Amino acid sequence: MLEAYSAQNNRLARGMAAGFTCFAATILLAGVGLGITKPPAESTEAAYRKSIYASLLATGGGVLWGLLSPTRPHSVTSHNRASVSISDTWIDWRNFVVVRKVKESEEITSFYLKPEDGQPIPTFQPGQFLTIRLNIPGQARPVIRTYSLSDYTPDDEYYRLSIKREPAPKGADVPPGLASNFMHNHVTEGTVIPAKPPNGKFVVNVARSLPVVFISNGVGITPMISMAKAITHHNRNRHFWFLHGTRDSRFHAFRQEIDAIVKQNPNAHLHYRYSRPQLADEGLYHSAGYIDTALIQQQVLPEIEKIYGSTEAEYFLCGSPAFMQSLQTGLAALGVPDSRVFYESFGPEKRLVAVSAPVVAGDAKQESEIVFSQAGETFTWHPEDGTILEFAESKGLNPPYSCRQGICLTCMCRIQAGEVEYDAPPIGTPDQGSVLICIAKPKTSRVTLEL
Repeated sequence: MLEAYSAQNNRLARGMAAGFTCFAATILLAGVGLGITKPPAESTEAAYRKSIYASLLATGGGVLWGLLSPTRPHSVTSHNRASVSISDTWIDWRNFVVVRKVKESEEITSFYLKPEDGQPIPTFQPGQFLTIRLNIPGQARPVIRTYSLSDYTPDDEYYRLSIKREPAPKGADVPPGLASNFMHNHVTEGTVIPAKPPNGKFVVNVARSLPVVFISNGVGITPMISMAKAITHHNRNRHFWFLHGTRDSRFHAFRQEIDAIVKQNPNAHLHYRYSRPQLADEGLYHSAGYIDTALIQQQVLPEIEKIYGSTEAEYFLCGSPAFMQSLQTGLAALGVPDSRVFYESFGPEKRLVAVSAPVVAGDAKQESEIVFSQAGETFTWHPEDGTILEFAESKGLNPPYSCRQGICLTCMCRIQAGEVEYDAPPIGTPDQGSVLICIAKPKTSRVTLEL
């Protein structure tokens, strides 16, 4: 009983509480004892005196124990994905420190991030991304980028971003990737990087039983690692197929990490395909060529049918634009419904799936009235004002955003009246009745947004 008071930091209060407890307990026990034994009248007075002495002695002992005993630390609930989430308090930017930097391949480097404030980090769904802000010398404003979280740990000790160094496109007068090269060349252990909470809808429902096929190439492997680890940790009965394509072993990131997952999980199935394997790569890959639907049809589907009795499965795709479009077309030809295909693309390719909002380039009105209903502001937009996001920022509003390319859905907001148009079809799919303001412009003379 007294142990319960050891968490009280104030020694005097702890001693008084313990003393009172001992006094009450002694009196209670004495009263019960007298009631049961019923001593003769001449002994009752002596028994009462002894009870009082015993209670005073117990009280003194309790007070002395409380004053002298060490304080027991408060118990700490172990940090786990089910019980800890501070997303309600972390809304905007929060500083993270790069605690580790690891080269994974010729092109990809991983950055391990821990919060500068030392507080817990919230849970995230496997497949989500992290938005970071980089102050790059020579840039007029901070550079915002989104990168998939490439690791999954049940205790949420850190976030890991694995970033491909983007070279300048061949045959084009375009500089190399600004943010990726800055990360590779200038970010080191100890660098502080502001980040927003994990976000994104490209996630796997770990609890489902339907087989799942992860298909990636290049740096598209990053969200797949998180998903595969999450299933291995939480639903090992669910079979998954991990198909990954790369050029050769020099460009094959995370091979040992994925191999370890497969060794831990008897229901994990693996296939590496190298497009240009070297002699030294013998034994490190399963086939040569490119990941395509022929591989799925010839190898994966028969295995799924043998285990589950049908070929129904979920497909998660991530990679380069050409790779993505080829797989989308091939899966559709195999009869896989769109509802079973989930994807994230690293590049601004045109989507094959129609979007609900009108998409017309170069036909914006000369001017339009935009109502920001939450802010209670109305402004007149002109074509030279750019996107709705840029226009809102120029008027002193601060809507959420990240990629500015219609990919990440961070800027998504409800459209309450009017219509918008996009400069190019969005890669991310906004919710019904919502638009992505980072690539949207007004189409009608009046647009009302819940912003």
